[in-house]
Amino acid sequence: MVKLGVNIDHVATIRQARGGVEPDPVAAAVIAELAGADSITIHLREDRRHINDRDVRLLNRTIKTRMNFEMAATEEMQKIALEILPHSVCIVPEKREELTTEGGLDVLKQKEYLTQYIKPFMEKGIIVSLFIDPSVEQVKAASETGAEFIELHTGRYSEVFSTKKEDDAFNELRHAAKLANELGLVVNAGHGLNYWNVKRILIIPDLYELNIGHTIVSRSVLVGMEKAIKDMKKILAVK
Repeated sequence: MVKLGVNIDHVATIRQARGGVEPDPVAAAVIAELAGADSITIHLREDRRHINDRDVRLLNRTIKTRMNFEMAATEEMQKIALEILPHSVCIVPEKREELTTEGGLDVLKQKEYLTQYIKPFMEKGIIVSLFIDPSVEQVKAASETGAEFIELHTGRYSEVFSTKKEDDAFNELRHAAKLANELGLVVNAGHGLNYWNVKRILIIPDLYELNIGHTIVSRSVLVGMEKAIKDMKKILAVK
């Protein structure tokens, strides 16, 4: 069964809307794990717009499964990650003005830099994943950096789901995952996945984990975090 990583960034987004202390993403992570989440993803952004440094350190001590630490490839984030030693880091592109991550890393253009950047993590036993668009060139470049994992950006597929462009977007993901597996990479996927479009993604062989956040947090507002996660786990179990 494909594993479920739950991104709790948007729990912190709700908290930051009022500048208070609730809802607490640490409490959300505990509930998520008890409901069956296989890992917890958080993205510490440069501007601290949702997850903040306090959250990172408390979550690192609280999480019983795995912490997946999303981060930009900057010196500041590298230092923080090497201090807290999460189970894994996922290197993502980051723009100050974007609402959410808009696309994958251009590993092809930054291959030399990323190869050197991720070495300290690997030396500490931290799993490294590169968040990339589902293209042949990016998959090949990622495999040459030494990273063990990739996370395929499913944003385009999610945007065109139920349109005439869905098949093309899905096939891009399928072909990228196949190539990655042939090159020895472990494949995760995520971005924009929800309770409807995720079902087709499960057709792709050898996916390890799906990282899903916004749709789970959105549903949890109506039915609670526990049920929202259990509903998603049921869908993943169908495979």
